[in-house]
Amino acid sequence: MSNKRNPASHVQRLALGGLMAALVCVATSFFKLPVPITQGYIHLGDAFVLVSAAILGPLGVAAAAIGSMLADLLGGYFQYLLPTFVIKGLVALVAFAGLRGNKPFWVEWLVLIAAEAVMVLGYFLVECLMYSAASAAGAVLPNVVQGIGGVVIGAVLIPVFRRIQQRIG
Repeated sequence: MSNKRNPASHVQRLALGGLMAALVCVATSFFKLPVPITQGYIHLGDAFVLVSAAILGPLGVAAAAIGSMLADLLGGYFQYLLPTFVIKGLVALVAFAGLRGNKPFWVEWLVLIAAEAVMVLGYFLVECLMYSAASAAGAVLPNVVQGIGGVVIGAVLIPVFRRIQQRIG
């Protein structure tokens, strides 16, 4: 039965979107490694940003952006609320667009790498505007490490979440 005719499936998708936003927020807020140089941290949230986009499409893009922004709100990084919402939303959008359809494994990896490159570039540009180019350059390596972690963990989790999604309908 089509989603357009089954209101329960809309509610289920919306609930799953909320769950993914919560997973992004928790993975960002509670599984992190502080980076003293930048006053920021490396976290596991990017893996769930990618998973969210891969399994929920446009709803996953919104969930990723909202969950990431909520992590900044809860962590007291108020100056990053809007930049994080936009950047993580773009990361998820790239992942969603690139992962649509059946792709070879290596193409999916390239898509995930491109999505995380958006994160690194996005934060670099934002921090150039907020602070300085030198300060922004200091955050590039930690963001690359975070991005690599997001790609590796995301590449492992996406097929798992897709199988779960297929089983539950």
